[in-house]
Amino acid sequence: FSSLLSRIFNLSADVLQPEQEYFLQPLQPGRSRNASSMCPVDFSFGGDHLWDRFAVFVLFSDGSIYILCPIVPFGSVYKWDSVLEIYNDANTLGLESANPIAVSNSSRAVSWLEATFPELSSEAGDRENISAVKAEAHALFDASLCLQGPLQRIQRHRANEDFAVSTGVSEGRAIGFLYNLVSKDSVLVTAWTGGQLQIDALADEIQPLWTIGSAPRLRVNPQDHQVLGLAMICGSIPHHLPVVKLDQPLDQTVWLGHPPPLLRLAIVDLSLPQKRESGYHILMFADPLMPERIYCLHEGGVDSIVLHFLPFTNQSSGKDETVRAPSVHPVLSTCQVDNTTSVSPLCGFVALSDSFGYSWVVGTTSTQECIVLEMKTWDLLLPLQVATDHYTNGEERKETNNAPNIISKDLLAGPKVVPVPQVSPNLRSVAADSIEGRSMLHQYFKLFHENYVEYAHKVYFELEHHGPQMKRIIDDQQARLSEAQEKLVRVRNKQTGLDDRLKHAIHQHHILEQRLNQLRNLPGVHKKPLSRAERKFSSELDQLTGVELDALHSSIETLRARQRRYTTQSSKDIISNQRRKIPGRSHVLDAQMSQLKSSLAKLSLINSENAKKVKAVESSLKAQGSGK
Repeated sequence: FSSLLSRIFNLSADVLQPEQEYFLQPLQPGRSRNASSMCPVDFSFGGDHLWDRFAVFVLFSDGSIYILCPIVPFGSVYKWDSVLEIYNDANTLGLESANPIAVSNSSRAVSWLEATFPELSSEAGDRENISAVKAEAHALFDASLCLQGPLQRIQRHRANEDFAVSTGVSEGRAIGFLYNLVSKDSVLVTAWTGGQLQIDALADEIQPLWTIGSAPRLRVNPQDHQVLGLAMICGSIPHHLPVVKLDQPLDQTVWLGHPPPLLRLAIVDLSLPQKRESGYHILMFADPLMPERIYCLHEGGVDSIVLHFLPFTNQSSGKDETVRAPSVHPVLSTCQVDNTTSVSPLCGFVALSDSFGYSWVVGTTSTQECIVLEMKTWDLLLPLQVATDHYTNGEERKETNNAPNIISKDLLAGPKVVPVPQVSPNLRSVAADSIEGRSMLHQYFKLFHENYVEYAHKVYFELEHHGPQMKRIIDDQQARLSEAQEKLVRVRNKQTGLDDRLKHAIHQHHILEQRLNQLRNLPGVHKKPLSRAERKFSSELDQLTGVELDALHSSIETLRARQRRYTTQSSKDIISNQRRKIPGRSHVLDAQMSQLKSSLAKLSLINSENAKKVKAVESSLKAQGSGK
């Protein structure tokens, strides 16, 4: 970066001519602002995450952060799976969107990907054996990259867990920037001259964005018309964009040209001694093995900052942890104890990792001294773990844990090479049995004994000393192997029982299914609801059950008693009339008899009708009771 100009050089092709040039215009035309705030102070490339790998983050002195995406060095190599992932994402979420702005932005990104990586346009069968792809030189002819930003910061409210725009600003001006990818989170760290570190995380994914109508300038090979270089003006978005909220659906944020907001994680005050007028000079480095750890180099030494809370990483892993502040651990101090002056500040620093899983830091001082420190603080993030191996006693556990290495590093390095003393040309032809020859042979034999014979004795002694240790390790491995074999045998023996139980469970399942089907075929299961007339008749039956049924029974009993009484009385009257046979009254008896017969006929008819009604009522009541 030079002022507001960003250049990318390909040193293997041309040292003086840049391959790509980007002229930055972070402010709108006609807008007045302090000139110092318009100066970029640091930049960083993105990590291996979606479009972050094609993004460049630019930090200005007022703390504002801008993004350029996509930027790809010509001929750079990328993983095929990563490129294919963002290509499918653009086709799925962008081209199939109902928003025309999202369709336009995603179609432009798809065309750029297909031109930069031609393998995306090939057949599906040709992609099977591809592991990496090479970026071709390409640029859109009718559009230039848009300078996305400044990124707005949002912070979490403690009461309702909502998010709002953050307005807090650290002291001084921004001087350093670091991008660090930690699992699912893209962490941005800004260093200020006041000695503070501002730690933010991207709250949304980065997406490419172009400005239509601003054509770039291309340098093309006249022979094969291949793009050799490009230059373009990258201006910020002229209109104000709304702040992206975290609870918005994807169709309202994806591929709409909104810059991703920043989620404020913490502000770390390094509490540096003796603040100067010009402020502190702070450099930041990420740990290659432990991405949650960041090394901070300043005038007072080196500090280690460990991030304990990562919002999207904790959410994806199912952790519901509270927000924890980062922890600061001093690694190296270059200040004296009696005062706060810095005696020998570090002028160089780098974080390394080896094949054994250890992290190293190397620093150089102004007095041409080198400092190497081994960082074994793996327990900064991991919880305390208890070994589950079974030991007979505590001494054997301690002896196993503190076991020395099988072969020391000194023996692996080999014997020390001692240069043979130079011999004058006059003594090269000396006989072996002479005094000079004997002294020379004695000196050579002494050197050989000191270097090789003593080394052989050390090797023999150490191998003999480690023999019991090796035997104990081999016996332990054999015991574990036999235990594992016994477990396998027990598992095989239990396999038959498990198979039988599984078959029995399947058989029981079939039986239960058959019973369930039988229960479903019962008539009560498929009973239809009553119609309106049936419900009305049922209500009438309910009324008859409590009121008219008893009255009908009493009426029937009364009629039966009257019938019996009239029957006996009529028979007695007939007998008495036959005995008396009083003349002149026969016609009266005949009239009474006919009247009695008609009354009896009516009573029997009424009785039969009442009996039929009672039977109908009882059958209806029984049907209703069985239905309930």
